[in-house]
Amino acid sequence: MARRPTGPGIGGPQLSYAGRLGAVNWPFVALLALAAGVGTALLYSVAGGSIEPWAVVHVERFGFALAALLIAAMIDIRVWMRAAFPLYGLMMAGLVAVAIFGETGGGAQRWLGAGAVQLQPSEFMKVALVLALARHYQGLDARRVSRPASLAVPAALIFLPAILVVRQPDLGTAILLFATGGAIMFAAGVHWLYFAGGLAAVAAAAPFAWRALHGYQQERILAFLDPGRDPLGAGYHIIQAKIALGSGGVLGKGFVRGTQSQLNFVPEKHTDFIFSMLGEEFGLVGALAVLTLFAMLILAGTVMAMRVRNRFGRLAAYGVVAMLFLYVFVNVAMVTGLVPVVGVPLPLVSYGGNAMVSLMVGFGVLMSAHIDRDRAMPRPLVARW
Repeated sequence: MARRPTGPGIGGPQLSYAGRLGAVNWPFVALLALAAGVGTALLYSVAGGSIEPWAVVHVERFGFALAALLIAAMIDIRVWMRAAFPLYGLMMAGLVAVAIFGETGGGAQRWLGAGAVQLQPSEFMKVALVLALARHYQGLDARRVSRPASLAVPAALIFLPAILVVRQPDLGTAILLFATGGAIMFAAGVHWLYFAGGLAAVAAAAPFAWRALHGYQQERILAFLDPGRDPLGAGYHIIQAKIALGSGGVLGKGFVRGTQSQLNFVPEKHTDFIFSMLGEEFGLVGALAVLTLFAMLILAGTVMAMRVRNRFGRLAAYGVVAMLFLYVFVNVAMVTGLVPVVGVPLPLVSYGGNAMVSLMVGFGVLMSAHIDRDRAMPRPLVARW
C-alpha cells in the first residue's frame, strides 16, 4: 500500500510568456543555429554550390523547428508532465497506424501522409518516451526504483514502441529508443547490475536476433566486420565514406571541392553520410570543430539538467541530452566504421525534416525544464514498508 505525503505539491509563481522568453538560454539556441548553419553550408556544397534542392529547404525547416522549440519552451513544465502519457499514447497510435497503412519508401514503411507532408511517428516517439519515463519516475519513490516490480512499467514503455519500429524496419531508431530509455532509467537511480544483466541477456540472445534480422540488415553487419567482402554492395557505403574522410587530410580539399562527394561516390551524402563529406572538404580540423560544437551543446544541456530541482524536469532534460549524444555518437561511429550502418542522421546537419523538428521539440522541453528549474512538483508515492 502507498500514501501521498501531505504538504505542498505544485507551487511557484507562473511566469508570463515574456518572462519565459527572457529566461530562455539564448547561447544554447545560438549553438543550435550554428549547427544548422553548418548543415546548410554542407548541403549547399553537396549540391555543387547551389541552394537547391537541399540547402534552402534545410533553412526553412530549421526556421519551423526553431519556432517549435520556442513554443515548447513557453509551455510550463507541469503541463508537459500532465501531457506525458497522453503524448506517448498518441505516438503509439501513430506507430500502429504506420504498421497498418503507412507510406513505404526505400523498402521501409515509416511514414504517415502523402506528398510533401509526411510524418514519421517513430522520430517523435523518442521525445514522447523521454516524457513518459520522466513522468513515471516522478510518481515513484526513489527507494522503490530498483525493485524488480518497479522495472515492469519502464521496460514496457521502451519495448512496445521499439518492437513496432523494428518491424518497419528501422533498426537505428529502435537502438536510439532502447539507449535513451536506458539512460533515463540509469539517471533515475536504477541499479547498474540490471544494466549488466541486460547486456548479458542481449549477448545470449544475439544468435536468435540474428535470424530475426532482415537480409539487408545482416549484410550491413557482415560488411561492418569485413567491408571488402562486398565492396560494390553492402560494403560500398562504409568504404566510400572512409575514402572521403581520409582524403581530406588535416585541412581538407576546400569548400565545394570534395571529389568523392561531388562525383557522387559517397552515397546518402546529404543525409546519413554528411559527416564524411565534412571531413573531405574541411579535413580533420573541420571534423573536430563540428564535434566540439556538439560537445558544447551536450555540456550546456547537461549543466541545465543538473540545475533542475524537480525530478520530472531533470529526468526529461537528461533524456533529451542523452538523445542528442546518441544521435551524434551513432552517426559519427557509423561513418567512421566503428559501428554497423544503421541509418542515423547527424542532428541539425543532415537533411531531414522529421528528425530535426522532433529533436528541436525535445530541446524545447529541455528549455522548459530550465526555465522552471526551481518549480515544485507533486511528490512521489511513498511506500509504508
